[in-house]
Amino acid sequence: MGLLSRTVQSVARQREWSRRHFWGWLNAVFNKVDHERIKAVGPDRAAAEWLLRCGAKVRFEGFDRWHHDYNGLPTGPLGRYKIQAIDATESCIMQRGFDYLDGLKYVEEIKLNKCIYIEDICLERLSSVENLQASLYMMEVVSCGNVTDKGIIALHKLRNLEYLFLSDLPGIKDKEMTVERLQRALPRLDISLDLD
Repeated sequence: MGLLSRTVQSVARQREWSRRHFWGWLNAVFNKVDHERIKAVGPDRAAAEWLLRCGAKVRFEGFDRWHHDYNGLPTGPLGRYKIQAIDATESCIMQRGFDYLDGLKYVEEIKLNKCIYIEDICLERLSSVENLQASLYMMEVVSCGNVTDKGIIALHKLRNLEYLFLSDLPGIKDKEMTVERLQRALPRLDISLDLD
């Protein structure tokens, strides 16, 4: 009886690993950057397609509503719709797709809530995008378990960042030092914390 039980448990573990591996592979495919598509439809449309494919939402400049349906993205002349806000709550965006952010010039707000693939390298990459350094003024990082002090400190490059909300980030070990370093680099930054 014990051998049968161990065999069933082993098969169940393998099946679970296969399922996780499949979803990880599929999410990596969704994040693959298509540089030809960026050239063909422009950076904002291509980034919107990437974000929605990964389960995020976007809001375009001049609109109040969030777009979450890939097939419902507005059409029009190249460059007509500019992404103003990104809500990546529970999406599968990962660093591999962050090249889509390079051409975005009007993004003012980014929410990274419960994003399992967001880690320090993602925040470092996001902070190195020159257009975002100039345009981004509001950001949330909530329940992203792979983010540490290093990733949050990297946000100091976002020179126009005015508001940052941080919550449920178990990887942050020294919140006082992290906040101090950000405040020193960005004196106008208002940081709200819920890290206990």
